[in-house]
Amino acid sequence: MSKETKRTAPRRGPHARAMAAGEKAKDFKGTLKKLLRYLNEYKIGILIVLIFAIGSTIFAIVGPKILGNATTELFNGLTSKLSGGAGIDFDKIEKILITLLILYITSAVFQFIQNIIMSEISQNLTYKLRKEISLKINRMPMSYFEKKTHGEVLSIITNDVDTLSQSLNQTATEVISAIVTVIGILIMMISISIPMTIVAVLMLPLALILIVLVVSKSQKHFKNQQDYLAEVNGQVEEMYSGHNVIKAFNAEDDMIAKFDKDNNMLYKSAWKSQFLSGLMHPIMAFIGNLGYALVAILGGYLAINNKISVGDIQSFIQYVKQFTRPLTEVAQISSMLQSMIASAERIFEFLEEKEEAVTVENPVKLDKVLGNIEFKHVKFGYDKDKIIIKDFSAKVKHGQKIAIVGPTGAGKTTMVKLLMRFYNVNDGSILIDGHNINDFNREDLRGIFGMVLQDTWLFSGTIMENLRYGKLSATDDEVIDAAKMAYVHHFIQTLPGGYNMELNEETNNISGGQKQLLTIARAILADPKVLILDEATSSVDTRTEILIQKAMDKLMEGRTSFIIAHRLSTIKNADLILVMNEGDIIEQGTHEELIKKNGFYANLYNSQFESIE
Repeated sequence: MSKETKRTAPRRGPHARAMAAGEKAKDFKGTLKKLLRYLNEYKIGILIVLIFAIGSTIFAIVGPKILGNATTELFNGLTSKLSGGAGIDFDKIEKILITLLILYITSAVFQFIQNIIMSEISQNLTYKLRKEISLKINRMPMSYFEKKTHGEVLSIITNDVDTLSQSLNQTATEVISAIVTVIGILIMMISISIPMTIVAVLMLPLALILIVLVVSKSQKHFKNQQDYLAEVNGQVEEMYSGHNVIKAFNAEDDMIAKFDKDNNMLYKSAWKSQFLSGLMHPIMAFIGNLGYALVAILGGYLAINNKISVGDIQSFIQYVKQFTRPLTEVAQISSMLQSMIASAERIFEFLEEKEEAVTVENPVKLDKVLGNIEFKHVKFGYDKDKIIIKDFSAKVKHGQKIAIVGPTGAGKTTMVKLLMRFYNVNDGSILIDGHNINDFNREDLRGIFGMVLQDTWLFSGTIMENLRYGKLSATDDEVIDAAKMAYVHHFIQTLPGGYNMELNEETNNISGGQKQLLTIARAILADPKVLILDEATSSVDTRTEILIQKAMDKLMEGRTSFIIAHRLSTIKNADLILVMNEGDIIEQGTHEELIKKNGFYANLYNSQFESIE
């Protein structure tokens, strides 16, 4: 089939925003469980990270205790010197410092290794999620994209996946290190002084209460920040792709006003989330300093009573600082964790969206497709409560040229979407060579059709690559033959580079009509059995219109063709004209037969010429 794709401005539906402003994340715990299931694949790597994180933290924790021994040795030696004793034992201090250096180097190496492994895990997860999203897009029903903007879907693939990857890489190791640090330091503090430990630990309830309070207030703002970011991205993409239309209608001020409104909402939600998360550091700093002061006072009292050494006081004060530091880090990464879960929630919501059935049990496989098509009492509505096609019946024979005409909203394009199974009928059936289209695998069904739409789509690449998109296995000679049949070969040869000329967004030496001829050549190369043509000659010059018409006639030779007709003068030679109004076929026949009836078609045909006059 001609895998014709349509590039349009993104549509904005009633569900353009993922969540309403102010709404909290739907399922924080549930999303976290899903993320953990994804990470289960990397459990060996995570276990290694855990081991190295524990090792790194333990070596770092032991350091202050050993440094305290050096301080005690210095203090005792100085006291001994003043009393006429041997003085400071520098050899012993040297051994202590060498041991300390080895511990810190080992801790740094362990931390380096755990960061490498965690980065590998996060990048593998990112790759896997992006791959799943990419595959998911191809399995999504058209109805989903009718409700979402391009920017919102792109935001999931880019912003949300990146946020998840970066946050996971940072939070995982920091959380592990923080937990091990708190436990290890608590053990070391108890070994030095139980009373001082009690004073330090009494600071924890106050810290936890304040952290929970701040987190509960900031969580909804982080979710809103992600939602409004998607909304703003969608608007930017929309304004960029449709900037010509915006300028043509002098709508710059309206678009800017709308953007400013949503950008302001993004600013407010981002400001609130960052402000609240920013409170963590000063709160924890205050609690840490308070604990530090109380411990210093109690330590001095115990030292005076010879219940603790000076070195132990120094070690304990360092432990107090380290004890509050992981709590501060956890408080800081809690905001990152919320952002990560919010992004993960959006990703999983997308991956869990209902898919269209791609395969069926015992699918129909046709060795040779003739192209006989029958519509039997088809009923359909995008909303099941609002049926727009009430009773559509028609028989189309192999090789016939069928024109579908009618006023805007009559259901012409809808019939094509049903034929391609972009949507399923609510009632009735559509048959191809006597087989219900629901009995085909979607890939096999769509392989029968070729589409040439009014809005052309050419991707970045050479002209040869664009034409070969219709049949990836085609040789260069086959591509050139298709171009000749579409009357576009000569034009291609006049271009710099010919068939190897690169097409991109900046390509401005190819007109709309010439692009249309390229898409027709692509369809010819695909050699489909049934054609769907959206008449595309209304906006081109007369000479190009003649070429396009000739190319389309060449394309339709021997094939069943459905033409969505906008200008009735172009379909006079159609074998059958289906006249639609309000979703039903109200008349059918040849042009001459319908004119003689002097009914709806005749009035529609005559009105076009009256409007021209």
